[in-house]
Amino acid sequence: MKFIDEAKIEVWAGDGGNGACSFRREKFIPRGGPDGGNGGNGGNILARTDTGLGTLMDMRSQKQYRAGRGENGRGANQFGAYGEDVVLRLPVGTMVFDDETGELIVDLNQPNQEYVLAKGGKGGRGNSCFATSTHQAPREFEEGTEGEHRILRLELKLLADVGLIGLPNAGKSTLISVISRARPKIADYPFTTLVPQLGVVSLGEGQAFTVADIPGLIEGAHEGHGLGIQFLKHVERTRVLLHLLDIVDPANPDPIHNYEMIHKELAEYSPEIAKRPEIVVLTKMDLPDVQEKAPAVRAELQKRGCVVTEISAATHVGLSELMGQTWEVLSRARATPDA
Repeated sequence: MKFIDEAKIEVWAGDGGNGACSFRREKFIPRGGPDGGNGGNGGNILARTDTGLGTLMDMRSQKQYRAGRGENGRGANQFGAYGEDVVLRLPVGTMVFDDETGELIVDLNQPNQEYVLAKGGKGGRGNSCFATSTHQAPREFEEGTEGEHRILRLELKLLADVGLIGLPNAGKSTLISVISRARPKIADYPFTTLVPQLGVVSLGEGQAFTVADIPGLIEGAHEGHGLGIQFLKHVERTRVLLHLLDIVDPANPDPIHNYEMIHKELAEYSPEIAKRPEIVVLTKMDLPDVQEKAPAVRAELQKRGCVVTEISAATHVGLSELMGQTWEVLSRARATPDA
């Protein structure tokens, strides 16, 4: 399984047009002189962020992009038209790498950000540019230069304030669906969420934050197991983690082991991520089995220094308290210079 957060594309900027070699020839005007115009510049390949996009799916369906070639110059000092640019619309949070060198070209982390990924070739000069007082009939002209050709690797990392982490079926999709207008797919089987979902939570004037429902994590994720590395890349840009635990999951019956396993996966991938502010959320508190088991689990997690809260997304119990608590932690994280 693979959600759309990486793509490889090949781009060709347009070649520049050739300069013209031409001489003015009109009746009654002898020795009219050179009048060859310059060629037009080739079109650029541009990246522009679009806040309406959330995946790189378009980049995976079309993998090659060519900008327009500049027109050749003409007589009568007519310059060639510039080649048409190609604009690639990309989600905010896309990082563009040179696939051959691995160099990061640009991190598109701002709305309406624009960047030239491949520059068009320069148009050649016509022979009129070479005329001098001692060289009045030049036949020299220049051909246009080639546009840049690059193979690019695109990598999308969601820009969210809060990331929902946990095993598959921990209740992440249900939670984001009730605290925001996001409508992820919800079903009773693992890896229902294949594409990360973003939602906006509003607590009142001036109190809003974005939440990312990120596909479930399993043991060995830092080595690429399950949705693996692709999941962890999206966690990198979140400031606060809500770690959801289903403490009566029949497939994973030991909630303390589940918590420690996921925390270990985060640390193996990035020690810095593992140190992010975290709230452990015990989910599905409307179920009698969960209510019975929750006190012992909560006490055990608190021994480990965890901040623990309990909710039921189905009945909305504890949600307002959780969102208020999240806002407080997020506000502190935003105020920290390195956050």
